[in-house]
Amino acid sequence: MLKPLNHYEARAKIMKAMAHPSRLMMVDALSHGEQCVCELTALVGHDMSTVSKHLKILKEAGIVEDEKRGKQAYYRLRVPCVLNFFNCMESVVTANKP
Repeated sequence: MLKPLNHYEARAKIMKAMAHPSRLMMVDALSHGEQCVCELTALVGHDMSTVSKHLKILKEAGIVEDEKRGKQAYYRLRVPCVLNFFNCMESVVTANKP
């Protein structure tokens, strides 16, 4: 049975939040445990302001959550099952290789 339209809109919001290479890289990094913004900044090679904006998008979509410790913000996956979606994406990438 199909769900109401707002359910699909919520799914689209999550997919849109992950639809950037830097955000995908950060989610992948967070699959190995929490990290501070400074670590994610070094990982993706953007300035801290850009990384913070990406993390805000992921947080608003409910993918990550943060915890402030002193002046640092640490991020972790809110729902680790998002990694199942990563596995599915890898299957599609593999299937589409010539």
